[in-house]
Amino acid sequence: MKTTGSTETTGTHHTDTSGVLDEALDRLHTTGPERLGRLTNHAPMAVEALAAHGQERAVHRWLDLYAPKLEEFPSGIAPVTAAGWQEALGDPRRAADWIAYFGRELSDRPWQDVLAEWWPRLLPGLYGGSSHPVIRVGHAVRTLLADGGDTTGPRLTELAHGLGYWAARHRPVTGVTPLPGADGAPASAALDAVPRIAEQQGSFPDRLGRVERLPAWAGAVTGPDAAYEHLTELVLAATHRYATHGHGQETMLVHAATAPNAVLRTLPALPRALWVPSLRVAWTASAAVTAMYAPAEAVVPAAPGPLAPEEVFERALAHGDEHVIKLTDTALDFSDELSLAAALRAVELSEPLSR
Repeated sequence: MKTTGSTETTGTHHTDTSGVLDEALDRLHTTGPERLGRLTNHAPMAVEALAAHGQERAVHRWLDLYAPKLEEFPSGIAPVTAAGWQEALGDPRRAADWIAYFGRELSDRPWQDVLAEWWPRLLPGLYGGSSHPVIRVGHAVRTLLADGGDTTGPRLTELAHGLGYWAARHRPVTGVTPLPGADGAPASAALDAVPRIAEQQGSFPDRLGRVERLPAWAGAVTGPDAAYEHLTELVLAATHRYATHGHGQETMLVHAATAPNAVLRTLPALPRALWVPSLRVAWTASAAVTAMYAPAEAVVPAAPGPLAPEEVFERALAHGDEHVIKLTDTALDFSDELSLAAALRAVELSEPLSR
């Protein structure tokens, strides 16, 4: 391990040992999980991705650019209690109450125990907040799993913010008819089989309410190892699909890959009995986003050429858009040619973060 102030390499990612990530998270925990009552604060996720890829020096500079999109931390209404938490579930007005509740829980118990208790409670409502809460949790868990469990105060607090946001925006999806024909197919074919909703307009919640049919996929999976393999396949397929279909909606289609990847990154911290149900919900989330935003026609993506993965990430950072950074972070989990092409396609399609 390198000394403090350096960056330690772990696989294709880096573990921030400089303290910059913790400083950034402390700075962000005075801000709320949303702005304008509906738009997500992406900064904690983006700065974690920057630190994970060795870009600690850019973290505060990026935050300064993103700062106009931040709002103050909201006021609480009433404490969430262990006996009465159900009445506060899915109430976005209670975000501060939920974050405080998880802050107390994580100060008293191991974070893995809290996560294991609440994951099955929150999992059915993964679709709320455009799936951003589970993505924030996935980034938080990655920091806590680094180096076998680096549980600094800011990182535990970040998990409390992610879980609290998820509880506040909890929204289940019901009444979706499973379509036959894709259950034993590759994930890419299953995504190709997703029928587009007829009316592709309106907000994420509006469109989500119009998702009525989705292919059944991976229904025969019963074991945790197979669930992990299928979820990995799904994330890769959704990332590849962005390269050919991202023009349908350059921002929202990012979540078809990043939401299941957040679940995938969290699996190692969860009891193995939760891996199969996590696959089921992740598939529904990815397929629903595909149904809501996918274009009618695919395009042929440009090849990334001789660019190395770290060069692709540097391009995402120079662009600055938070969704571009997060999709590139997911693409670099694989770093194959089509994944890198997807990241560059996001750079091409998306509006840069204003300087």
